[in-house]
Amino acid sequence: MLENFESLPNVLNAKEVQNFLGISRSSTYDLMHRADFPTLHVNARLLVTKANLKSWLESHTNGDYGIQ
Repeated sequence: MLENFESLPNVLNAKEVQNFLGISRSSTYDLMHRADFPTLHVNARLLVTKANLKSWLESHTNGDYGIQ
């Protein structure tokens, strides 16, 4: 599992999202197929930028959990 948000790459694949959020593979793919999740589709790959992930997390939580 990754230690902090700043250590993430600028563009994350599903496995990196899974590891960072600490969720299952199936939950990760469910999340990345949601209409409100900022997934970038590149051919068959599902990606998300770190900036969009941060914005999405902030808009879906009730407080500041140290994401900088």
